[in-house]
This record gives sequence, C-alpha cells and structure tokens, in this order.
Amino acid sequence: MCMSLTTCEWRKVFYEKMEVAKPADSWELIMDPNLKPSELAPGWKQYLEQHASGRFHCSWCWHTWQSANVVILFHMHLDRAQRKGSVRMRVFKQLCYECGTARLDESSMLEENIEGLVDNLISSLRQECYEEDGGQYRIHVATRPDRGPHRGEFCEACQEGIVHWKPSEKLLEEEASCALSDAKQKAHVGFGYFFSLRWCLLWGSLCLLAVYLQFSFRSAAFL
Repeated sequence: MCMSLTTCEWRKVFYEKMEVAKPADSWELIMDPNLKPSELAPGWKQYLEQHASGRFHCSWCWHTWQSANVVILFHMHLDRAQRKGSVRMRVFKQLCYECGTARLDESSMLEENIEGLVDNLISSLRQECYEEDGGQYRIHVATRPDRGPHRGEFCEACQEGIVHWKPSEKLLEEEASCALSDAKQKAHVGFGYFFSLRWCLLWGSLCLLAVYLQFSFRSAAFL
C-alpha cells in the first residue's frame, strides 16, 4: 500500500521503466525514512541525487515553497542468483522558514520530474549493479529559480552533513547551447515557411495580373 500520492507515483514510474530496462529481473522500491548516507550493508550500492526540484507545503502554517535542492538517497542491491533487486530510497525533508516549526515537511514532485529522476536512478543501477554503461545523467534545474540562497539550517540533508551538488557552469552552458540550437532550428524552419508563402503569394499576384492584362487587351481589341 502506498504511503502517499508521491510514493505511488515513484513506484509506478520505477516499475514501468524497470520492466523495459531489465524485464528478466524483479525489482522492488521501498521508502525508508531512516536511510543513512554511506551506511551500506554488504553488497549494497549507493546513489545520491543532490539537485532535484520539488515543492514543499508546511502542514502547520500552509506556507508553500519551491526548492531546487531536494536531496534523494538510494541504496541498491541485486541478487544475481535469484534475479531480484531492491532499492531503498529516502527523500530528505525541509523545515518551513516562515513559521519556524520543528516539523519536517515532505516534498511533492511533478510526474515529469519523477520520470527524469528515475531515469538517473536506472542509469546508476546499470552501472553499479549490472556493470554496464548507464548512459548520460540528466541535470535537473528548477522550473522557477529559488528566491534566495539555500538555507542549510532548514534542510534535513544539510543537517546530516550532505554537501549539495550544483551543476557546473560548463554543464549548464551545454544545456543552454542545446536549447538555443533547437530554437534556431525552429526559427529557421518557420522563416523558410514564411519565405515560401511570400513567394507563392507573389507568383499568384503576378498570374492574376497577367490574366487581367490579357483580358483588358482583348476587350480593347473588340472595341
């Protein structure tokens, strides 16, 4: 049974994608709020998502805020003999900085964000558990920028000593360059369409003019 709507969404996306990535193996996803970074049982591997985007809602004062610094910890294990794997995950919480309550609040995420994060998780699974090339990881940049710098005193991950990772300027520039290239390509296609349309209108106008002149000459000849 799912603990929350977000938990159900995580499991749904994870199971669907693992059916495609590793259909011969059976994997489970377990939420574990007590998971600790670098405290691994024998045979287990760790993956840390340090730059996820999520929205928080204070259960005390109803304040909501967006964060681009949501930390998610994954511990992974594959039993090759049984062809069974297990992922334990923990989404670190944040405190509300408006009311100052000591109650930690969970984040909610859009399905498209969860899908990208699961893609990163599966890339790590392929590398760590299957010794395969996991492919390129996706960089998650918040759809809306934070209002200010990250406040570690309100972050559960910071309080447990996890240093947040920020995308390097080079990686962000590469993403911006790809986006600019796509925009230019779309603009070029649009300009080509507009240019073709102008030529069609011009040729149509010339044809109409030719017909009109021919008709005028014939009318004058009959007179």
